[in-house]
Amino acid sequence: MNSRVLRTELRRSVALWAGAVVLVSALAFLYLIPGPWSRGTVRWTDQWTSTAMWTRSLLVYLWPLAMGAGALQGLRDHRSKVSELLTSTPRPAWHRAAALAAPTALTLVAAFALLVGAGGVRVLAGPAYPHLGWLPVSLVGALALAAGAVLGMGVGRALPSPLTPPALTVGAFVCVNLLRAFDDEAVPTPSVPNRLSLLSPAVSQMRQALLTLSGPVHLGQTLWLLGLAATGFALLAAATLRGRLLALAPVLTGAVLALLVLPSDPRHTYVVDEAAAAMVCEGPVCVTKAHRARLDDIAGPGRKALALMKEALGDRAPDRIRESTEPRALGDTPQRSRTTVFVEFDDGLLAGARGQELTRALLAEGMAPSCFPRSENESGTLADIATQSIAAGWVLGEPEPFDGTAHKPGDQREIARPVWDKLKAQPRAEQRSRIAAMHEAALTCKGDTLAVLSGGTSR
Repeated sequence: MNSRVLRTELRRSVALWAGAVVLVSALAFLYLIPGPWSRGTVRWTDQWTSTAMWTRSLLVYLWPLAMGAGALQGLRDHRSKVSELLTSTPRPAWHRAAALAAPTALTLVAAFALLVGAGGVRVLAGPAYPHLGWLPVSLVGALALAAGAVLGMGVGRALPSPLTPPALTVGAFVCVNLLRAFDDEAVPTPSVPNRLSLLSPAVSQMRQALLTLSGPVHLGQTLWLLGLAATGFALLAAATLRGRLLALAPVLTGAVLALLVLPSDPRHTYVVDEAAAAMVCEGPVCVTKAHRARLDDIAGPGRKALALMKEALGDRAPDRIRESTEPRALGDTPQRSRTTVFVEFDDGLLAGARGQELTRALLAEGMAPSCFPRSENESGTLADIATQSIAAGWVLGEPEPFDGTAHKPGDQREIARPVWDKLKAQPRAEQRSRIAAMHEAALTCKGDTLAVLSGGTSR
């Protein structure tokens, strides 16, 4: 196809409108609607993988739109009542099909590339971890939009009814949502067999910045989408019933090959990016390569917190700080260890803390690790925060409420002050004994830490 034909088809087709709808609606969603894509370490402009995964997640509605736009384009010859005239010309059918399909497919790919590029510009402006592991995620997303549009054109040509575009759009939207994975597990888990769910090009929303898609997922989805595109193109070029029936062969072949390649276990679908999760250390303080820009901020306060814990807990004190890389469900207990303080940069205690406040937060995390799962919106129970305030205050001199949690400072003081007064009324040796018992209860998640500090027994 030469440039003149391409320009003509762009003016005559819905291609430019389809590309504009995809790009504008996606950017409006990401920039104007608040959600997990706009905050924390999984913000869509924070890392390359986050950009790729969040833009792929939007295919839950962009893909049906692409199919609907393609079906509308496929009706053009029927609406113009020139179908019979075109089939009587000596020009090969696949030439006409290519001239119809290429502009819309290319425009949708360009729109998706601009969407990814909009996030990529913001990523480049920050201290993101540079790598190319995100590229297959985005390439499959672009292929999905092109394949969806071509399939829609083929269906529109085969079923030339005004109801075809809306029916195809709604049907695709329903199918994609039925195949979606639930993201309240350590890795997103679908309600249908995992291989079947991966026939949807939309991915689950990100909850952990280190998760990405595995290689078999990229390969299997590519085979499936190529089969869809081939079937759409064949339907677009077919003029007989026999040709349309034969056009189904590519999609069936693609489905079989994809199901043989796609992983059956969700844990082999969403995997930890080992390169991004590699540790970068400064002494006993380590963060992942993806967040190495945070190392300078946390290294000094981390070393100071470890030294203070050593004075308070003796041989029981942890001796290193590491960023947690373990996939974890929303309700799972945070990762813990007797020798290591595991931190997550989405934890409200750490997110905005710097200098002395960061030392106090790390001290609290090491002295009294919370048993309650924490994130930007969940900062542990009020009792957990009060215990950490007392533990850090016992080392530093006075308990202070923590910012960045879901609990008001006044509520924290109301719970912590009576326990603090009882603790400080005891001899120093008894205080140290209660602090050690509280640390053990917090590590094992067996007991009421505030009761231990008050002189009671853990349950």
